Amino acid sequence: MKNQSPAQTTTLALRLASFYGAIFLLIGIFMPFFPVWLKSRQLGEVEISIILAAPLLSRILFTPLISFFADHLGERRRVLIGLSWGSFIALLAFIPTQGFWPLLFIAISFGIFWTSIMPLTEAIAMTQVREQGLDYGRIRLWGSLSFIAATLVAGLFVDLWGEASILYMMLAAMATTILAAYALPFEIRKKQLADTTPLPPIHWRDALKLMHSKLFILFLLTSAGIQATHAVYYSFGTLHWQSLHMAAGLIGALWAVGVLAEVTLFAWSNAVIKRLGPTRLLILAALGAVVRWTLTAFDPPLALLFLVQVLHAASFGAAHLGAIHFIAQAVPEQYSATGQGLYAAFAMGIIMGLMTSISGTLYAGLGGQAYLVMALLGALSLVGALVLDRLWKDEPILAQGGK
Repeated sequence: MKNQSPAQTTTLALRLASFYGAIFLLIGIFMPFFPVWLKSRQLGEVEISIILAAPLLSRILFTPLISFFADHLGERRRVLIGLSWGSFIALLAFIPTQGFWPLLFIAISFGIFWTSIMPLTEAIAMTQVREQGLDYGRIRLWGSLSFIAATLVAGLFVDLWGEASILYMMLAAMATTILAAYALPFEIRKKQLADTTPLPPIHWRDALKLMHSKLFILFLLTSAGIQATHAVYYSFGTLHWQSLHMAAGLIGALWAVGVLAEVTLFAWSNAVIKRLGPTRLLILAALGAVVRWTLTAFDPPLALLFLVQVLHAASFGAAHLGAIHFIAQAVPEQYSATGQGLYAAFAMGIIMGLMTSISGTLYAGLGGQAYLVMALLGALSLVGALVLDRLWKDEPILAQGGK
């Protein structure tokens, strides 16, 4: 249902794209280089993996609750602004902090705020995709481009000014996110539908219906498994490449190449979704994960490693697009933030948190061949994706009797 002029629709798309860009400024610094900052605080591999897992695990409880609250309140923008400020304050607390336990406490606090931002953003974006006909992939790709820029620049800054610069770059990125949050479009709960019936606030019992669906649970486990195959890469990819005597700038370029491939997929996402559909994208993602991590485990030559990084378009990009569009098609609109919150809790919470927490032990014991465990997880996820593709009928889950 389009009810805005082309100019208003363009402005809306720019606001959403700007917010994605701001979010991924932080992610582009955090993922490759926050483990390096933690190592500079004299932490070992297992301690680093636990601290990295803490924000992921904190989202298990808090992200679904915050997402449901945003759905019930009907103003996700206001909630996003509060979460952005909370994330900034938590990052500030890292500056004077030393020692594993204090750093772990702050990481949990940061995670409570930060990890709920993305699912609420996805809910807002997919609502506008449905109502205004926006192209999700071409909005989301600006986040990926921002990630590339942040990773490349952060790598150069670390080479020039050392590990201490990492946290200050993260704070600057978070301040940008706060500004972009204020520019997001307002949402009004009592908007009118086509039949002029107000969209009512949801009740928690209604939201729980999603968790009674075997199909939704299968989707959560499958998508979570695919995303969790990145645990070793996100936690120790940079540190492992440093152990192979790669410069931070080169490492930043490796990360950037992967995300550039993801951007290319997002640019054509509408056509890809129409041709393959969400579940077949998940199948493609699981296959990509198996191939990618198997090859990465054997430290291929640099030229081949750059080619392997292109598979990020499959292992992450296709998995993300498949999951977001599955939720958009299978979950009723009034539950969209709740559905995104549950997805975030599973995909980047329970399973990713578990795999991240053990990635330190895996890496300490296996080195680069820890990636083979990730390839095995990808193979298990491939089975789930194949079953999901066979069972789902391309309609809202509750319309299938909640099965």
